[in-house]
Amino acid sequence: MLLKLKRTPGIYLVGFMGSGKTTVGKMLAEELGWHFVDIDDDIEAKAGRTISEIFDADGEEAFREREHAAIAERVHMIESGRPSVVALGGGAFAQDENAGLLAANGVSIWLDCPLDLVKQRVANETHRPLAKDPERLAELYDARRPSYQRADFRVKIQGDDPAPVLNAILGLPIF
Repeated sequence: MLLKLKRTPGIYLVGFMGSGKTTVGKMLAEELGWHFVDIDDDIEAKAGRTISEIFDADGEEAFREREHAAIAERVHMIESGRPSVVALGGGAFAQDENAGLLAANGVSIWLDCPLDLVKQRVANETHRPLAKDPERLAELYDARRPSYQRADFRVKIQGDDPAPVLNAILGLPIF
């Protein structure tokens, strides 16, 4: 196992909304015998509101502050000896303070999902505040890609079956 991962046993799944971070993250955590965390779930539990409600009531900036606090809390838990696979929200890794924190405390893996597949996956979902406008969705997708490229590793998503994605991750030189 990669020395960095031994010191700070955190694997952070990054990528655009609908890329499969939660689905693949749960499978990976089970395979490794690690804890699984979804940062959006942490934020909602602490706020007692959904992500959409937080966006609507407080705005994106306030949401990003909550998001950073949730990530920092999870990193602290990982540093304290709780190995975890963490699924980040689609915009989390685009925030420099989050990317820096994660780079110093584990390994990041970009799940690179094509925009057409993302659109199919989020088309009927109402809980994603930034996916409501298809044109804005495409702009956001393009804007965030350079941030995702900072991840330690990249795994390309080819379809809806998460098994090949899991196998690709398990084949990375971190294990």
